[in-house]
Amino acid sequence: MVRSNARKRLHRIAIYSLFGVVALYTLFPFYWMIASSLKSGQAIFDVTFFPDLKFNNYTAILSDGVFLRSLLNSLVVAFSVVALSLVLAIAAAYALGRIDFRGRSPIMLLVLAVSMFPQIALLSGLFEMIRWLGLYNTVGSLIFSYMIFTLPFNIWVLTTFMRDLPKQIEEAAIMDGCSPLRIVRCIFLPMMGPALISTGLLAFIASWNEFMFALTFILTDENRTVPVAIALISGSSRYEFPYGAIMAASTIVTVPLVILALIFQKHIVSGLTAGAVKG
Repeated sequence: MVRSNARKRLHRIAIYSLFGVVALYTLFPFYWMIASSLKSGQAIFDVTFFPDLKFNNYTAILSDGVFLRSLLNSLVVAFSVVALSLVLAIAAAYALGRIDFRGRSPIMLLVLAVSMFPQIALLSGLFEMIRWLGLYNTVGSLIFSYMIFTLPFNIWVLTTFMRDLPKQIEEAAIMDGCSPLRIVRCIFLPMMGPALISTGLLAFIASWNEFMFALTFILTDENRTVPVAIALISGSSRYEFPYGAIMAASTIVTVPLVILALIFQKHIVSGLTAGAVKG
């Protein structure tokens, strides 16, 4: 009995210790980013875990019109990508998940294959296409290019979710004279809440954090997004690297994403695991 209790205690200690290590590994970079954003000048190199609350870097960043403009551009791009990708993905998911036609499986495999291509492999082709469409150095170029990696993922997740919805509900709606558009709008969409939230939030985060396409397709400060704007923050002289300002800008950009992820974490898990288990 004593050995059993001791073994349970050791097992509990090991679990909590492992949890503590994982939490420290995950949260410490965020803590250090916030702590560094409160420092300026040579103080950035002092190892202090509890710095004084000085918001000079935040004041400088928020008073910079270029950064605020980049923040607005990121919001416009991210929300536009989420809206467009969800609308197109819902239509594609209904066709692939509820309608039987020849070639459905190859199309799903093609959608999955497209999402596996690295961004650098698509860069040159996308650049020529965007220049041909006249979208170079516009916010539209980012919306167009971000659909490349958000739309396939959304189609795959929503198709899996829609495929498992009860067919009896759809058949009853058809008997009542509902059109496919009304079935999707009035019946399927309310049932697809978790999947829509998870895919929409992940598409938002991917569009918000994207750097390579934003650096390649945008030339002027007026159209740049936040990741590129942070990378281009410069000091008062060529010999100064503004760590504090960069950390403050990174904190401003990161904290809203963390809050959104914490609020919708249950919907993210349930949405992404939809269709994983039958029955």
